[in-house]
Amino acid sequence: MISLLKNDASLSAELKHIAEKVYNGTRISNEDGEYLFNHASLSYLGSLANFVREKKNGDNTFFNRNFHIEPTNICLYTCSFCSYSRLIKKRSEGWEYTMEDIMDIVKSYDGKPVTEVHIVGGVLPQYDVTFYANLFKNIKKHRPELHIKALTPVEYHYIFKKDKISYEEGMKIMKEAGLDSMPGGGAEIFHPEIRDKIAGGKCSGDQWLRIHEIWHEMGNRSNATMLYGHIESYFHRIDHLDKLRDLQDKTGGFQTFIPLKFRNQDNQMSYLSETTHVEDLRNYAISRIYLDNFDHIKAYWPMIGREMAQLSLSFGVDDIDGTIDDTTKIYSMAGSEEQNPALSTEELVTMIRRVGRKPIERDTLYNVIEDYTDVVFEDDQLYKGYISLPVV
Repeated sequence: MISLLKNDASLSAELKHIAEKVYNGTRISNEDGEYLFNHASLSYLGSLANFVREKKNGDNTFFNRNFHIEPTNICLYTCSFCSYSRLIKKRSEGWEYTMEDIMDIVKSYDGKPVTEVHIVGGVLPQYDVTFYANLFKNIKKHRPELHIKALTPVEYHYIFKKDKISYEEGMKIMKEAGLDSMPGGGAEIFHPEIRDKIAGGKCSGDQWLRIHEIWHEMGNRSNATMLYGHIESYFHRIDHLDKLRDLQDKTGGFQTFIPLKFRNQDNQMSYLSETTHVEDLRNYAISRIYLDNFDHIKAYWPMIGREMAQLSLSFGVDDIDGTIDDTTKIYSMAGSEEQNPALSTEELVTMIRRVGRKPIERDTLYNVIEDYTDVVFEDDQLYKGYISLPVV
């Protein structure tokens, strides 16, 4: 591949040099990252990103069986990109689950082979340290083996500040209550030039990173995200990735990076156009190339749709999240491709196999539960709406 690139007269010297770095396992710089955004073709990026993806994970493509609980969509904060939350004065338009409501949702999955519950939602005073600590304890008492992946630094920052405790003390309480890992939400864009405009009032980028750092120092894992495709520039995207890469160098606690596409339905930024599918694939690819110390890049299929999730598997992505089971409204309310996000295990496996990848069911920590590569279902033609490529 390197020899082909060196002889490709259409590539600039800079692109050839970056490709050589990637194939030699040398870290690219921030300047390289911005250059890729500004000058690299989709095919070039796909080639490099796929090389990194296959070097790290081969054809393995991961998913898990999970369900989401969103305790409330009422929120004290007014992020301009958010279509999900409702202000307190518009409580009638939202929901606020009680402890009993949430446990009823958990119990509705009794007997089903789910391995993870993902809990995030709006920020309200009644959802405090005591509430969440008791919730985690109740879930573990009811179903000890269920992995609790819960709350973002936005929520933790608020509840710890409200209770006048340090991040360190707060995260210790959460871990002792049963928290197993943290999702990656609330990162948005770290740079204050953008963050203050789209998410002013909630935790800063540095505070988001610090809470994850503390969690990692306690021996635990978490994910990371970036909300892209709004008012940020390529500089801001690379700055965001750089901060994540730096923290990963320090702690090694991040498992997965998930680029989150800005959706423009029913929010304060609806005047903005959404990114094209080509730009989405470019962003996945550059994220895979830049984040050399992250093991996994995830495409959140309810947000981008099934066919785009399949295409992303050739642009650095090796994880398409989980079964979801129609329990998340965060992206469907913003105009995502999937308005009723639910897929069976058979459907996820079919999606992955039809583009020549190996479907691997994982737990939250990427331990392999089952390799579905050679599993035969009763009717492999049941599931429509996917692209299908020849397996070679």
